[in-house]
Amino acid sequence: MNYRWKLREADPEKVMALYTELKIHPALCRLLVLRGIETYTEAQKFFRPTLDDLHDPFLMRDMDKAIARIELAIANCEKILVYGDYDVDGTTSVAVVYSFLYNFYPNLDYYIPNRYTEGYGISTTGIDFAVANGFSLIIALDCGIKSIDKIAYANEKNIDFIICDHHTVGDYIPNAVAVLDPKRKDCNYPYKELSGCGIGFKLIQAYAQKNNLPSESYTQYLDLVCVSIGSDIVPIDGENRILAFHGLHKLNTNPVRGLRQLKEIAGVQKTMSIDDVVFTIGPRINAAGRMDDAKHAVKLLISDEINLEAEEQAYQLNRMNNDRKDLDRSITAHALVIIANDEALQQRKSTVLFHPDWNKGVVGIVASRLTETYYRPTIIMTEADGKLTGSARSIKGFDLYDAIDACSEHLIQFGGHKFAAGLTMHSENFEAFSQKFEAVVRANVTDDMLVRELEIDAEINFSDITPKFYNILKQMAPFGPNNMKPVLMTKGVRDTGWSKIVKEDHIKFSVKHNDVPLNGIGFNLAEKMNVVKSDAFKIAYYVEENEWNGNVSLQLMVKDVDVS
Repeated sequence: MNYRWKLREADPEKVMALYTELKIHPALCRLLVLRGIETYTEAQKFFRPTLDDLHDPFLMRDMDKAIARIELAIANCEKILVYGDYDVDGTTSVAVVYSFLYNFYPNLDYYIPNRYTEGYGISTTGIDFAVANGFSLIIALDCGIKSIDKIAYANEKNIDFIICDHHTVGDYIPNAVAVLDPKRKDCNYPYKELSGCGIGFKLIQAYAQKNNLPSESYTQYLDLVCVSIGSDIVPIDGENRILAFHGLHKLNTNPVRGLRQLKEIAGVQKTMSIDDVVFTIGPRINAAGRMDDAKHAVKLLISDEINLEAEEQAYQLNRMNNDRKDLDRSITAHALVIIANDEALQQRKSTVLFHPDWNKGVVGIVASRLTETYYRPTIIMTEADGKLTGSARSIKGFDLYDAIDACSEHLIQFGGHKFAAGLTMHSENFEAFSQKFEAVVRANVTDDMLVRELEIDAEINFSDITPKFYNILKQMAPFGPNNMKPVLMTKGVRDTGWSKIVKEDHIKFSVKHNDVPLNGIGFNLAEKMNVVKSDAFKIAYYVEENEWNGNVSLQLMVKDVDVS
C-alpha cells in the first residue's frame, strides 16, 4: 500500500496563541488548531464534552410538528409503527425510539424492511403492513428523505409519516406530517452531520423536554447512539463528539442489555474505543440484515432483561457475522480475479462490477475491500428481483453522490452521500451506466487522487513522546472523521539492528531517534524493510499504549516509512 505524505498546514500564530493559553506541548496545540480549536474555552469544551452543550432539538425544522403529531397519537390511543433501515444506524435508531416510547406508551411496534424482498428505505410492503394492522402513524428513521411516491401512497391509505433522516435531500421533500433532516436547505439546525440514530435521539430529547420528562429518559440510550455514530462513519465533531463521548462512557460502564450481551459474546474485556465499536459491535448488528432479517438485531437491542432468548439472539448475530465474513471473503476474491484477468478493467479510474450470484447483503463490504486494493471509486452490483442493485464507495476528494447523480438517467433509484451510496438499475442499463460513471470519474479524479494521501498532523522528536504528552493525546478521543487519530512524523530515524519481519507481512520495529529508542509494529509493511535498513528514514505513526505482563509502555503503531 503506497501513500503520498502530506504535512497538514496550521497557522503558526494561532498555534503559538493557543500555546500561550494552554501551556501544553506546541505539537498538541498544533493538533488542536488543525481541528478548529483556537481558544482556551474551545479547548475546554473539546476535552470536557458536556451534555449541556447539546443543541435545542426544536431548532430542527418540523420538530414542533413531529412532537405534536406523536402527542396526538398518544392522546387518541393510535397505533404507532417505528420504521427503520436494516443497517446499524437504522436498527439502533429503531431501538432508541421504540424503547423510549414503550416506557410510557406500549401501543406500538417496529418494522424493518427485508433487504432482499423490499430493498432500502420505505417500502410499499411496509405501508401495507401498517394498513393491515391498524397503524395510523409511522415514524421512519434513517430513511425516507427521497420516498416521495411512497409517502404519497401512505397518504392515500390515511397513514401519517414522520421522517427522521440524515441523508442528502433531493429536489423535493416528501409530503409527510414532519420531515426532520438537518440537511434540508430550509433547516437552520446548527449541526448538519448527525447520524440517523442521532436524529431519532433529538426526537426523543424534544419529546422529553416538551413533556417534562427527566433527561435520563433519553440519555440512557446514548450507547446505542454512539454505536450508530461509529458504524455509520459520520464526523465525530460538534454535537456528534458530545454524543459519542458520553455514549462510549455508557457503553463501557452500563450498556443497554443487548449491547452488553454482544460485548460478552465478542469476548470484549477492555475499555472500548470507537474503533472497537466499528470492528466488534457494528459488524455483529449489521450481520442480521446482511444474512437474514435485521429484526433479529432490533429484538436484541430492545431486550430489557437477561433471558435465554436474548442470549440466543446474541449468539445468532455472532453466527451470522461469521457466515458474513466467509461470504465477503469469497466474493472479494472472485471480484479481484475478474479485475486481474481483464486489462481494460485494470486501466480504468473506477471499478464497476456485476455478478448475478453475489450476495446482496455483502456487496457494500466487497466495495470497501476493493477500494482498499484498487484505490478508486468502486461500485459492486448483484441481481435481485429482476433488477441490478448494489453499493458504492468513494475515495478522498471525490463526491460519489454527485457522480452517481450525473448518471441518474440510467438508474431506477439511488441514495446516500459523498462517501457511500446505494443504487438500483435495469440490467440493460448496466453497460451504459458503467461507461458514463467512468467518464465522470475521469473528468474529476486526478492521478494523484488515486494514491492514498497520508495526512501528517505534526512533526515531533521521539523525546517529545512522554507519558504526559500521551495522556493529553488520548484525551482527544473519541476519534473518527474530522477528528482522526493524530498521525505524527519523525525524520532521521535509524534502526537499532533489531527490527524484523514477523508473520511474513508485518514489521516489528526497534528504532531510535537522537539516541531515544522506541519499539513499534507496522502491519503489512514487510515490503518496506529495505527502507528500515537504510541509513536513516522518516516514519509516520500513531502513539499507543502497549501492555505486556502487567507492564505498560508507549509504542508506535507505524503507518508508513520512507527515505528521509
